[in-house]
Amino acid sequence: MGKAFRLSSEFIAGVIAGAGLGWGFDALLGTRPWGMIVLMMLGFGAGIWNVMRASGFVRPPNG
Repeated sequence: MGKAFRLSSEFIAGVIAGAGLGWGFDALLGTRPWGMIVLMMLGFGAGIWNVMRASGFVRPPNG
């Protein structure tokens, strides 16, 4: 149960961080809504990558 909560929080944190950064860039640059869309997608990808890494599906590189 603890691992499931950890994996879901890893994923949600990536999406929220991407959306927050995108919203901030949109507010500064006036590019609404493109910054939020692009960075939310990148956050989604980062969330998936973090879940895969934390679950042991992907091993970290040696070195």
